Amino acid sequence: MPRILLLTLLLIGGLFLSACSKPESAAPTATKLQVVTSLFPLYDFVRQIGGDQVEVTLLLPPGVEAHSFDPKPEDILRVNRAGLFIYTHKAMEVWAATIAASVDPARVTIVDASVGAQLRPSSGDADEHDAHAHAHNAGAIDPHLWLDFANAQVMVDNIAEAMASKDPAHRELYLRNAAAYVTRLNMLDADYRRSLADCKQRTLLQGGHFALGYLTARYGLEYHAAAAVNPEAEPTAATMAALVKQMRRQDLRYLFSEELVSPKLAETIAKEAGGSVLLLSAAHNVSKVDFERGITFIEIMERNLKNLQIGLECR
Repeated sequence: MPRILLLTLLLIGGLFLSACSKPESAAPTATKLQVVTSLFPLYDFVRQIGGDQVEVTLLLPPGVEAHSFDPKPEDILRVNRAGLFIYTHKAMEVWAATIAASVDPARVTIVDASVGAQLRPSSGDADEHDAHAHAHNAGAIDPHLWLDFANAQVMVDNIAEAMASKDPAHRELYLRNAAAYVTRLNMLDADYRRSLADCKQRTLLQGGHFALGYLTARYGLEYHAAAAVNPEAEPTAATMAALVKQMRRQDLRYLFSEELVSPKLAETIAKEAGGSVLLLSAAHNVSKVDFERGITFIEIMERNLKNLQIGLECR
């Protein structure tokens, strides 16, 4: 049985049982706006906008790679109990369509947070060296759009408007908090521009998949990665050799590796070139430890900036 049909049947069965239950056994009506988000940036944006008036759930388990996540029946039921389900873009969460088709549209509002954002085409050295892959990905979107802080602001505004529409009693609170958070994103953007303006190196090499295209483009950095946007893509020997050669030619002392992804590939390339590895986070998800301690999107980006300053040898 196709998975989407199975999920839909399970959902219908759950709703039927709920409708037939005795009134006294029904759960009390929630006083807070219930929101489910797909990825961590959206989760944190909702927290910053809603404060104590919102109860937000991150659908993606901490430490799990977003591209390969496959929602379970209980995830569908969790979304169906919420008022809002917010996702990034169909290019990032291909499974969001399954969820959208499996929930009650009269109850749950589906929010594509990318509406109005400036999207970049999928790219990466692996695509450029592989004609078949390049043809296959023609017109595809790089889904890591929140790493351009202008896009992050658009996403915050979209989320705030959706929350305000769903919960008009707290509209002014949501819009006010969103405006304050956009100011913080502007300050973060200014910190990046100032801190990365005077660096010995302007080239960022990554021993992993092409996840930092938005960030590097915003601050005028040359960017090459060992693999394409898809984190499951395998780098070719030619791409790895090219990165080693480039590190040596440009006297690059550091190669970057993405958090939550095995650093072995990056360590192999860096060792061959006589360099070291530094971590960066694309922030689509966080480790269980960071999640439990309440890390924020801005904290992650500030941590990234410190490693960028080291790796690019900024003054």
